[in-house]
Amino acid sequence: MSPASTPAPGAPAAAVTRAEYCVIACAEAWRDNGEVLASPMGPIPSIGARLAKRTFSPDLLLTDGEAMLVGLDGTPEGWLPYRQHLTMVTGGRRHVMMGASQLDRFGNQNISCVGDWSRPTRQLLGVRGAPVNTLNNPTSYWVPRHSPRVFVERVDMVCGVGYDRAAAAGPSATRFHRIPRVVSDLGVFDFATPDHSMRLASLHPGVTVEQVREATAFGLSVPDEVPRTREPTPEELRLIREVIDPGGARDREVRS
Repeated sequence: MSPASTPAPGAPAAAVTRAEYCVIACAEAWRDNGEVLASPMGPIPSIGARLAKRTFSPDLLLTDGEAMLVGLDGTPEGWLPYRQHLTMVTGGRRHVMMGASQLDRFGNQNISCVGDWSRPTRQLLGVRGAPVNTLNNPTSYWVPRHSPRVFVERVDMVCGVGYDRAAAAGPSATRFHRIPRVVSDLGVFDFATPDHSMRLASLHPGVTVEQVREATAFGLSVPDEVPRTREPTPEELRLIREVIDPGGARDREVRS
């Protein structure tokens, strides 16, 4: 039986997949956010945002990715003109979950190029809206394949602004700057350390601290006891598998 299948009455539920733990970890990024615009980028963050709204964060605002505010079933509920979208972006009333081609210990993100910016070895998306996102509203990150190529000692180009650079720029840069969490296919990370360097906050079941360290090119802050990413409730699993993602897009992004 595939992880997305619904068991027959009386049959045991399918085991929770790594992808489903990632959904839960992403959903938790929006806990207690109140009425903010959730802007998830990628299948698993999108499933997580919709799960959060259906359960513990009902005041979240979801969009169709363009100009409409949408309900739980995707039906348009309101129009979000671009000028209003920018007001929310620059006033801390949005929480983005972006991807990252590179991330360093202080949360600086790169999605632009690999190598020297004047002659890169690989051209990526470009800087796009990453500086505005990170300086003007909370920004979390989702990395579906945790590796030393992504979690690097120093990003080749700063797109999303990390804690060290925001602090160096002063109060105008730190007013709304916050990186609540980084979620990867190995665990959850935050910056709850004295110098705002990255900390291992939880491990997905089946993952060890040693695996995370080997897949990270810088020295992580690791507490003496690292908790496990929380289990989904039966109702959360039902919503993920039967309502939000019955087609199993999550398992194509993170394979068990």
